[in-house]
Amino acid sequence: MSGFREHSSGPDGYVCANLMAIVILSRGRCGLSQCITYYLVAIAVTDFLVMISAVILNRIGGIYFRYSVLSTTPGCTVSSVLVYTTRDGSVWLTVAFTIDRFVAICCQSLKTRYCTEKTALLVIGIVCALSCVKNIPFFFTYQPLYILDGVPWFCDIKSTFYTLTIWQAYLWLDRILTPLFPFFLILLLNALTVRHILAASRARRRLRGSESRGDMEMENRKRSIVLLFAISLSFLLLWVIYVGHFLYVQISGEPYFTGLDFNDPQYILQETTNMLQLLSSCTNIFIYAVIQTRFREEIKNLLMYPFATLKGFLKR
Repeated sequence: MSGFREHSSGPDGYVCANLMAIVILSRGRCGLSQCITYYLVAIAVTDFLVMISAVILNRIGGIYFRYSVLSTTPGCTVSSVLVYTTRDGSVWLTVAFTIDRFVAICCQSLKTRYCTEKTALLVIGIVCALSCVKNIPFFFTYQPLYILDGVPWFCDIKSTFYTLTIWQAYLWLDRILTPLFPFFLILLLNALTVRHILAASRARRRLRGSESRGDMEMENRKRSIVLLFAISLSFLLLWVIYVGHFLYVQISGEPYFTGLDFNDPQYILQETTNMLQLLSSCTNIFIYAVIQTRFREEIKNLLMYPFATLKGFLKR
């Protein structure tokens, strides 16, 4: 099993950006429905937690605070399980958002019942709960690397993890649930959504004839799905190398790289896959900023708020 050796360049900026997205989206002033807002806030929160657990606690803590509580066996075990839990939550909330938009666009008969605030909160709660439950077994895969003065230090994967069939089955289940199944599910739903949109657009143009140029409903529909495609396609592009590398390792039988030669092509490829799948937790804030005009306006208002407050105080 490959470890999480995340690159830690500039994590503070990404953490602050995700925190800003949470604040802005939570205010509900971006012109989005409450259902979409719930999903986007949940995705932003899990992305924020991925950066905290995977980069700051797991990577930076392990490098710069090597003999802190994070390096004890309980500390690094909790840190590692948090990485898997937050990663799964981020991935499956993206899937949940994709499903919600697929139903809203392609399944009009189900839209009124499924695309509601209550359903969104229920789905978000279930995804978060299952992400926690699914990764509990990882607590039992680690053992101390050594014990010094009665204190267990660092995490070493138990040898039984590689030999027992039940652990190998669990590892395959983990990889199938994240990211193989979500990857292909998002790809399928986007393909079906595009096909439905193209068919609906052609039918509407035929019905409206020469009036199709001024069809504001179609224009609004196109703008509403740009956000969905941007988020889901970003996920697909950033995870495709990770998925391809995993499938190659399983088919070829070659193990993951565990050596110390940092110039080895296998090491570079493996670290690139880890970096890109973590980057998927940083891109959504930039997608919101590029696509949503009102989101950009809210960013400006949030950044200017301290100066506006100071200006009003000085005037008084």
